[in-house]
Amino acid sequence: MPEFPIRKISVLTEEIVHDGGPAPQTPRRRAAALAVVKNPFAGGYAAELQSGMDDLKPLGLLLTDRLIAALGGDVKAIDGYGKGAIVGSAGEIEHGALWHVPGGYAMRERLGGAKAIVPSAMKVGGFGSHVDIPLGHINAAYVRSHFDAMEVGVPDGPRPDEIVFVLAMACGPRVHDRMGGLTVADIKVWDGQR
Repeated sequence: MPEFPIRKISVLTEEIVHDGGPAPQTPRRRAAALAVVKNPFAGGYAAELQSGMDDLKPLGLLLTDRLIAALGGDVKAIDGYGKGAIVGSAGEIEHGALWHVPGGYAMRERLGGAKAIVPSAMKVGGFGSHVDIPLGHINAAYVRSHFDAMEVGVPDGPRPDEIVFVLAMACGPRVHDRMGGLTVADIKVWDGQR
């Protein structure tokens, strides 16, 4: 069983009051939780990685709980999410893919069974790298007002033998969304898409 000891956790929050236009009635809030962990697979090729997903489930729940708290504790207000990873240079992109199940399912569980796929981005990067975490609506991937990204990173990681795992959540649409498409009020199918 691989282990992923945590070196550091960081929680970032943003409140977007306007984006050059009129201030919305309610500012948009976004947050990201990042965990810098040791990569047990760094430095060599391992044919079997999937057992690592089970070992990361507690981390997914921990970061999800930190995000919910950072956004005020009301899960009904959270309607956007995304996830990602930055793998240090001694690892490979597939090590970031370990985060798909533990990160995504933790958010879905805590948000009451959200339907939409959790958008994801991952990369191999050096010390101080950033990644753009894509955000989408939690119940319908076609809701354009929630398409967004949040750039995140830690100044002292990932070290070559580390991974930065990231979860992100948002409350509300982009502050000046006006690109049409499916609206939150028009979600009808509840299949994760429409």
